[in-house]
Amino acid sequence: MIQTIKNAWRIPEIRKKLLFTAFIILIFRLGAAIPVPFLSIGADGLLGNQTTTTATFLDYINMISGNAFNYGTIFAMSITPYINASIIIQLLTVAIPALEKLSKEGEEGRKKMAAITRYTAVGLGLLQAAAYYVFLRSQNALSATTNTFGKVFQAIAIILILTAGTAITMWLGEQINDKGIGNGISILLFAGIVSRIPTYAVQLYGYLDFRGIYYALVPIAVVSLVLMVIFIVWMDNAERRIPVQYTKRVVGRKMYGGQSSYIPIKVNMSGVLPIIFASSILSLPSTIQMFVNPTEGSFWDKFFTVFTTEHWSYALIYFVLIIFFAYFYSSIQYNPIEMANNLAKNSGTIPGVRTGRPTSDYIAKVISKIVLLGALLISVVALFPILYSQITKLICTAVGQVDPTTGAAGVSISLGGTSIIILVGVALETVQQLESQMMMRHYKGFLD
Repeated sequence: MIQTIKNAWRIPEIRKKLLFTAFIILIFRLGAAIPVPFLSIGADGLLGNQTTTTATFLDYINMISGNAFNYGTIFAMSITPYINASIIIQLLTVAIPALEKLSKEGEEGRKKMAAITRYTAVGLGLLQAAAYYVFLRSQNALSATTNTFGKVFQAIAIILILTAGTAITMWLGEQINDKGIGNGISILLFAGIVSRIPTYAVQLYGYLDFRGIYYALVPIAVVSLVLMVIFIVWMDNAERRIPVQYTKRVVGRKMYGGQSSYIPIKVNMSGVLPIIFASSILSLPSTIQMFVNPTEGSFWDKFFTVFTTEHWSYALIYFVLIIFFAYFYSSIQYNPIEMANNLAKNSGTIPGVRTGRPTSDYIAKVISKIVLLGALLISVVALFPILYSQITKLICTAVGQVDPTTGAAGVSISLGGTSIIILVGVALETVQQLESQMMMRHYKGFLD
């Protein structure tokens, strides 16, 4: 990876793209530090009084925004509305024939789909900004105002500024696609998560002040994070190759086909989406709890407790949801019948499998097995930080050692599985982008 960046830096054209991308990231981080007017937020932020073991949708948004959500800046919504819009449009493309037809109309169709996604993202950003305003008001984070006109103006200004921040974030990502190294939205997501790594490092270093068992647990946590990165790299590059044999055919005086190839199916074909979907659903109850505040010991208090990372059922539900969404997303991404038809049109066959229905059934069977394997692998990454935190809590509780500041026991790996998968995935995609651009330049120079 480092060698690829060095080689790319030596090429003036790509070096300009790298510098432009860095400049856009700088603007993105500056916007994440400019506060929205009419807010009064303390040094600890909006989420400072929450426990680290409570998984909420707000924590997920704050992670993506690089802590901008916690302090009410103009980029507090970050690229979350765009991600949600992309997922919604992708799902609707399968359900609505008009969108499916539009997606297959080449470059013009892709432009129209991109425009629909942008409009949807702005609409979702407006709704999310309104919900964020309600949350700010519930946290008493608004500047004091007495008259009705001032309150209405305050609400409109905050919502519109946050929505504009969403639109600007999308524009920054598109600028990276057009003039930078590409993969703009993912790079902004990468920048937001990376910006929080120093905070996580300070948190882990702070555990060493307690001495005792923490001297052993903290190095184990660091080594575990490194091993998780290696595991994700291996998982991301793993694929199942279905062999394909093309029959020879004569067209005019030329003979085509006769070669062997394969259909590559990635083991982690759905990426981080199953984890994002599962964590979003599991975080909704704890997010609602912030506004409801049920009585301690009541039915609703026990119900909300089930959806916290401290409860044993959280990991089980999380695991089941990851498996479900992995199969759900693969059913959208891969169509075995269409793949079998494409093979038949190109005179391709899978050795030992007849064309037509048997081919589609075979492909569906292979995909089902690969999806299960990939879901189990990403479940290991997603659940490990939760299980590690619980195990260290039991160990520290057994020896009677707790954090003297918060009273909590155990070492929490705040940089969870979702963050690590996103970081590694974006890093690998960026390296591939650079390698492809260097390869294109090499061929261009050869032809010249």
